[in-house]
Amino acid sequence: MKGLRFLALALAAPLMLGQAEPRLVPEVSNNQIEIRYSFSGEQLLLYGAIVYPDGRTPEGVSDIAVVIKGPLERIVVREKERVFGLWMNVGRTRFRSAPAFYAVASSRPLAQIVDEQTAAIYELGVGNLQLSPAGGNPTEEAQRFEAGLIDLKRRTGLYAEEPGAVRITDGVLYTARIGIPARVPVGTYTAETFLIRDKRVIAVAEREIRIDKSGFEGWVADTADRHALSYGIAAVMVSLLLGWGASAIFSRQ
Repeated sequence: MKGLRFLALALAAPLMLGQAEPRLVPEVSNNQIEIRYSFSGEQLLLYGAIVYPDGRTPEGVSDIAVVIKGPLERIVVREKERVFGLWMNVGRTRFRSAPAFYAVASSRPLAQIVDEQTAAIYELGVGNLQLSPAGGNPTEEAQRFEAGLIDLKRRTGLYAEEPGAVRITDGVLYTARIGIPARVPVGTYTAETFLIRDKRVIAVAEREIRIDKSGFEGWVADTADRHALSYGIAAVMVSLLLGWGASAIFSRQ
């Protein structure tokens, strides 16, 4: 099925010529991911075609970068230090709009295909994410907390960069694989594809990806969202019953 869709893109490319600017025709192998109890992550295939005006591929090198990110969330990062032998929170910063997941794959290392200004405008690379820290912190302190947040996300597999992971065939067709980790949160994600030439972004296309919980996990998440008070009361009652049961078992031994 994936092969037929890929072939369809290649066959449709000549019909979409006559554009004044190059155009991207992107696709995603799975735009609806369901998280079940056995979910251990997934490899997404992102592929598509580059449609050039008059069907002529220009001389020189064109590059592709593919970004999957979302959903935005508010995160509080706390800094701990050892004080009199105890680990204590000595500072914290709140980020208003940090993506819960961010991964970028590119045909070459980003530093080789875009300049710093372009990378910052399009948020290409984890170091260029606009994390929107809450005001009030000095610049050096804010940078330290940003570095700490990015390092934490990298270690948990939620932020990643894959230079060289995009393959371009005949200057027209491209493919890339990006791993979605098991602990990825539910929500709406975007898959953005950038066509880059002479360190400038000359075309952008976007697809939407939805990640949801299904089965028993989905029912629990939906219940907690729709009936928060009832869910909270039920959770407390279950905890009390489990505690009482454990106490009764151990008291008989």
